[in-house]
Amino acid sequence: MFHYYDSVNAAEGEKPVVGCIHIGYTFGMKMLHFEETRTMLKPIIDRLNTHGLIYKNLKEVPPKALGIRNRIRLFEATDRRGYYSAIFVVEQKSRILMKDVEKFETILQKLELYVDHAFKQRILMLDAPLCSKAEAAFKQQGWNII
Repeated sequence: MFHYYDSVNAAEGEKPVVGCIHIGYTFGMKMLHFEETRTMLKPIIDRLNTHGLIYKNLKEVPPKALGIRNRIRLFEATDRRGYYSAIFVVEQKSRILMKDVEKFETILQKLELYVDHAFKQRILMLDAPLCSKAEAAFKQQGWNII
């Protein structure tokens, strides 16, 4: 469980909790220690927090469970109101094109079948450049691009 504190509005010696996140993260049969998990997810959580997104539950879904060979990290998250969000983290150097829009939609459909519920919010975290037509298509289909 991660606790995020608001140090600006805290009284002296106090650290009020702004949000907390329960982490479920496994590699095969080995459960990672808290500190290993924290260092692996901290950049993602910090990036979400800079955009005002705080989740109380964040679980990574292994791509192999969905039959995907792509180099993508998939997360199922629950926000403070109880709504589900799908978070796709893509770390690649090549540009994301229109053909990738369909690919991500099929991955989302597989993820919805795997977790057995729909997602209210879809978040795409990119490190790669994005084609303008692909960006328009993502926004039209309801994706938030971070």
